[in-house]
Amino acid sequence: MDSHGQYEQRVVWTVVGTGIGPLLLAATRDGLVNVVFHATDAARDRALERLAARLGTEPVEEPGSPLLAEAIRQVEAYFAGLRRDFELPLDWSLIPGFNRQVLRELASGVPYGEVVGYGDLAGRVGRPGGAQAVGMAMGANPLPVVVPCHRVVESDGGIGGFGGGVDTKRRLLALEGVLPEPLF
Repeated sequence: MDSHGQYEQRVVWTVVGTGIGPLLLAATRDGLVNVVFHATDAARDRALERLAARLGTEPVEEPGSPLLAEAIRQVEAYFAGLRRDFELPLDWSLIPGFNRQVLRELASGVPYGEVVGYGDLAGRVGRPGGAQAVGMAMGANPLPVVVPCHRVVESDGGIGGFGGGVDTKRRLLALEGVLPEPLF
């Protein structure tokens, strides 16, 4: 507790190797708060600076933390093809209003191995014609993979954009059996 009797925010993090490269996982006592693609030195450091600024505390590297243990197990199982759904407590504090509504619908309503169009997802949250706003929510998703923004595609069959890069999106969709595995 701090000097005012309030629980201090604690953020722990680690980097996990996956089939799409290193992922940074960060958690608070409320749950997983951030997943960052391509978490090599520079990207990792930028992500940790942003997290510190947004949460008001310096993240601590703690790969053995109980706050991260289950997230690590589930992420590793997902990439090994042994898990289809994430059952983790999530800290939604970095996700405001509409984006939170869209991401919660995505997490609960678009299962492993399926995709949804940006416009269809907009309709599900009561914003027909809001495909662009859904795209913005996907781009701002602080919990990719776990909240599966890679499952959102263009209505014309295009793959759409992705914060981790289109190649990463293709690899995640191939892992889930939506696309064939790239040949090279």
